[in-house]
Amino acid sequence: MGQAHIAITNHTPQPTRYVLDTNVLIHDPTALLKFEEHHIIIPITVLEELDKLKNGKNAIGADCRQAIREIDKILGGADPEAVEAGIPIPRAETGDNEGLLSILMPKSPENVSLLPTHLNDNKILNDIHSLKHEFAEQRVVLITKDINMRLKARGCGIEAEDYHNDQSISDIDHLHQGFIEFSGNFWDLIEKVETVQEMGRTLHRLPKEDPIDDIYPNQFILDELGFVGRVTEVNDDEITVLHLDKRRLLETEAWGLVPRDVYQACALNLLLDPEVHLVNLTGAAGSGKTILALAAAIEMTMATKAYRRIIATRSIQGLDEDIGFLPGTEAEKMEPWLGAITDNLEALHCEDEDCDGSVDYVLNKVPLHFKSLNYIRGRSFQHSLIIIDESQNLTPHQIKTIITRAGNGSKVICLGNLAQIDTPYLNATSSGLTYLNERFKNFIFGGSIQLQGVPRSALAEYAEANL
Repeated sequence: MGQAHIAITNHTPQPTRYVLDTNVLIHDPTALLKFEEHHIIIPITVLEELDKLKNGKNAIGADCRQAIREIDKILGGADPEAVEAGIPIPRAETGDNEGLLSILMPKSPENVSLLPTHLNDNKILNDIHSLKHEFAEQRVVLITKDINMRLKARGCGIEAEDYHNDQSISDIDHLHQGFIEFSGNFWDLIEKVETVQEMGRTLHRLPKEDPIDDIYPNQFILDELGFVGRVTEVNDDEITVLHLDKRRLLETEAWGLVPRDVYQACALNLLLDPEVHLVNLTGAAGSGKTILALAAAIEMTMATKAYRRIIATRSIQGLDEDIGFLPGTEAEKMEPWLGAITDNLEALHCEDEDCDGSVDYVLNKVPLHFKSLNYIRGRSFQHSLIIIDESQNLTPHQIKTIITRAGNGSKVICLGNLAQIDTPYLNATSSGLTYLNERFKNFIFGGSIQLQGVPRSALAEYAEANL
């Protein structure tokens, strides 16, 4: 009886061909470096769109220019045939060439196009449809931040996905809040503790195990009996907690402002600490983000002189286009957009005999500068306190650009409400504020607090919950 011969073949998975839409390269100009061994394809229509948007001093123009430079750095002086076939992508961290980058040229005659060619999105989808048939053995995926583009692609039988490379979490409910609350007595859950007195402070050293095995520097521990602690050090097997007096914490004052609840008190504790260089405050509209940041900023520039000046900036939809048409200097142009700062300044002095006089006095005395995000690139702010309002509308790339402007002795305060994102290609999980919050949770000089409740008014609280 003859022996059956079984042929064993080694099937190596084929690299996926990822086609990047324009909005992905604007969202992250270095996106083409984030797909490892796979083949990255840029349609010629995308290059045309980048070319149209690259001019101007706005943030989009700068991102387009950087994306074009990244593409040129890889393609260099390669001949057209090589560019169409794919150029190896050099990896600086490994020194290897991994993955390919190519330009996709139109191949479908207009009379046999899948979709009408009067829209750039349709041109891209037609080219991907042809590519999919040309390389039927490989997976071809469109990467776009545009939900409608993904829907159109799926309607045409094209696989489409969002860009997730800079997305730190998949569910916003898992966002790092900056505190852990325990029901009952926290100490009933701890089997071993070493308490020491150090420079007038009470420190508790606890083993890093359940229920505090997942904890980060400058995170707060709260319980129902009134214990408040702030994590000052985290290592592999032990954490150190600074014991805070809750009554004294709630009586902390910054430029006349006293916190209304323990969450605001924790936020003020981080804001007023010169050893904390980055503070993220998130929360619903009216939860006190801006007024806390402004009060702490004025206190630290006028009273304690810890910083030389306050830089206030804001991300808002339409800012890039509209600022050029407003009259006046940069500060005067920015003032309408930063009304939240002046509104809260008035709120801090509303009980003064002459509120307007007090506000004018502060504005004259405090070195408060309103800056446009368009002109922050390339700057370096030394010994400054930088407040970034509405930072939920920034992309991860934009938030990195701004945070890296902080020079020696500076502090950055990011404020935002992840339920109020106005940018069309962002959501709560892909926002730069979420990205920053998650990426910096292990930073020993950074902290974050998600404020609870809406102390602004009963009306604001009801509106936030029911509208």
